[in-house]
Parts: sequence; C-alpha cells; structure tokens
Amino acid sequence: MASGFFALLDDVATLMDDVAMMSKIAGKKTAGLLGDDLAVNAEKASGFVSARELPVIWEITKGSFLNKLIILPLAFVLSAFVPTAITIILVIGGLYLAYEGAEKIYEYVVPHANKNKTPKLQKPSKEDILSLEKEKIKSAILTDFILSVEIVIIALGSIASQDDLLIQILTVSLIAVIATVGVYGLVALIVRMDEFGAKLVSLNNSFSDKIGRFLISALPVVIKSLTVIGTIALLLVSGGIFTHNIHFVHDLLTFLPSILAEFLVGLVVGFIVLLIVKSAGKLWKKVSGN
Repeated sequence: MASGFFALLDDVATLMDDVAMMSKIAGKKTAGLLGDDLAVNAEKASGFVSARELPVIWEITKGSFLNKLIILPLAFVLSAFVPTAITIILVIGGLYLAYEGAEKIYEYVVPHANKNKTPKLQKPSKEDILSLEKEKIKSAILTDFILSVEIVIIALGSIASQDDLLIQILTVSLIAVIATVGVYGLVALIVRMDEFGAKLVSLNNSFSDKIGRFLISALPVVIKSLTVIGTIALLLVSGGIFTHNIHFVHDLLTFLPSILAEFLVGLVVGFIVLLIVKSAGKLWKKVSGN
C-alpha cells in the first residue's frame, strides 16, 4: 500500500519535471508575444478614472481567463483533428489586429472635427461614462482573445514533439495562466504608478519623496508611450501571424529583418482591411438611406 503511494508520488514528480521542462521551452517561444500582449493590454486598460482602474482591469482579467477556458480545449481538439483550422483562425485574428492597429493610426493622422467650430464642452453623464467603460472592456477582452489564441497556438506548437497529451495540456494551460496573471498584474502596477508614488511622497523621506515624485510625473509619459507601443505591437503581432502562417508572404520579404517585415505586413494588411471596412460602411449608408 505504502509502496504504491510512493510510486504515485514518484510519477507525479516526474510529470511535474516534464511539465516544467516543456514550460521553459514554451515560455521562451511566447516571451516576445507576451511583451506585445502587455503593451496592447496596458494601453487598453488605461485612461479610466482612478477609482475605476483596478475594477476595470479585474473585469478584463476575468474575461481573459474565460477566453483561455474557451480557447484551450478547442486548441487541443483542433490541433489533433483539424490542424488547418488553427491557421485559418489565426489569420482571421491577424486581420482584426491589423485593422485595429491601422484604425488607431488613421484616427490619429486624419482630422475628424471641423477646426472652425469650437465644440461645446459639457460634463458627460454617469451613464455615458459607464457605457464608454463597457465598450473599452469589450474591446480589450476581444483583443485579448485573439492574442490568447496566438499564445496558446505558439505554446502548443513549441511542444509538438511531446507525445504525452497530459503533459501538453498541463504545459499549455500553465503558460496560459502565467500569461494572464503576469500580464494583467503588470498592467495593474503600471496604471497605479501614481498612487504608489503618492504613498512614497507621504512617507516624508527625501529618498522616497524623489522616487514618488518621479513615478507620479512618469505615469502620463508611460501611458502616452503605451498608446504608441500598443499600436506598434498590434501591427507586429498581426504581421507575425501572416509571415509565420502564409508561406508566400514569408518568402516575399526574406530580404528584410523579420521585425521590419512583420511590421510592414501588419501595416499594409491593416490599411487594406480598414479601406474595405470604411468602403463597406459608406455603401451600407447609401443603401440603407442613413
């Protein structure tokens, strides 16, 4: 009886060792994408009223965990029975990410308001603020879903040589959990930099005062930087999806450094999709008479 128990413990220990080794391999493969994920989600989770920042991040985190619960079983099933479906899903997700990145650039570059007219400033209602908050949360969760698909697929592909299905499931699930906790934990730290800085200032210590004031003054710069970095990350991730999964695109740009090729592909595809969406929107307005 005792020998059977210790044998079970030995099997569990061996399994955990295998999972740890495979997780290290998968972690290296997904590290770059996790950095992009952090930049994109930090940008999307910022810009809220201070009191709402952590609740919003928690809502996005819960949505991210739900995304993983949906993606993981589907990824294992499709990988086993319909592997080509994974590529199709990735490309569709890449189109959305490229579109989102291109739209951000378009919104920044192309003026939308009449400069001759000064808009009347009015305080938004509580309902308007909550509605805008819900829209941003939905957008963040949708983007997280696509990035999560990419993370899970890359992690799964990096351990494809491992024949044991249980090790595959445990390894990819562990990477998914680490991705969610790590990314949104760091996002929470970033958006609460000023609060932490204010607490350091309140200690009335010359050293902590300098650090606190630096954190407070640095937050606006970090948030603005994240907007730019997040947009670039969207284009890089989407371009990476196309160059890694469509051989024609990959072979076409072999003379360029991979990061530049991915950015250019994401940018071009993004503006093509943006043009199609804008044209379809105008056509729909004409047809519907709005």
